[in-house]
Amino acid sequence: MRALCKPRSVAPGSSISIVAPASAAKPERVERGLAALSSLGYLPKLAPNALLREPLYFAGTADERLADLYGAFADQETAAAMCIRGGYGSNYPLERLDLKALGAHPKPFFAYSDLTGIQLHLLDEIGIPAFHGPMLAADFYLENGVHLESFRAALAGELYSLGPSEGLRTLKLAGPSNVARGTLYGGCLSIIASLIGTPWEPDTEGKLLFLEDTGVKPYQIDRMLWQLRHAGKFDGTRGIVFGEMIDCVSEGAPASLLDDAILSALRFFDIPIAIGLRSGHVSHDNVTLTFGVEAELTLGDSPRLSILKPAVTR
Repeated sequence: MRALCKPRSVAPGSSISIVAPASAAKPERVERGLAALSSLGYLPKLAPNALLREPLYFAGTADERLADLYGAFADQETAAAMCIRGGYGSNYPLERLDLKALGAHPKPFFAYSDLTGIQLHLLDEIGIPAFHGPMLAADFYLENGVHLESFRAALAGELYSLGPSEGLRTLKLAGPSNVARGTLYGGCLSIIASLIGTPWEPDTEGKLLFLEDTGVKPYQIDRMLWQLRHAGKFDGTRGIVFGEMIDCVSEGAPASLLDDAILSALRFFDIPIAIGLRSGHVSHDNVTLTFGVEAELTLGDSPRLSILKPAVTR
């Protein structure tokens, strides 16, 4: 990972460009999301192609989606960029990203899910921190879709910590102190696994990992963790935090199956492991995490994940 290139902090009253590098969003969700973001004092601005609904399941062609992304970063009035939703399709723009163009105007870039590949590539190659947090038509359209405290703190460059109130719980204690510190890094487990063996393979070595997903069964999570282990992606890992892992169940299986599958797959690593943190695919109150900055995981009766350095300059 390159040295972190911190963008400027973003205060209410600033413009946030809304882009759609992957799939199209439902118009009614876009409208509600725009109203919610505006109510917080920000000025959302839809990119020219953000509402396109073709070809196939994409929000425009790869050229149109790339043009909006470049435009959002280059726009001097835009303080941050936010994806409209995930879905599928950002792998095609990923193949053709002009890193020089994006690196010339670093900005907070809010996304998760399918956008994990683009976020981590920007972080690994040009040091733009990844804002793994709420998206307009995936979270902001809901009354309780956004964890406002972490969203505001991440944009303002304030330090913050997360714990049981945000779903975090201890899964495995390790070492004498049960404390792990390192560069926070990660995203959607399915996307990270899909990038293994490609030119965009994420650089996870030595990181404090956050991994989350939705709608995949415990055995599928076991398989992806097996793949990452044999690809060396857990080498030197300081600790691992899993997300809420919503709907990651097998019908008729005990509720503990997911926990047990994770512990079995990671039994070779004597590192602290937590689970349940609501960031990415969540049931409510999507927490913003900033990948690329130093963080600390403390496990025990009251686990905490603390962001130790800001991802923006104030």
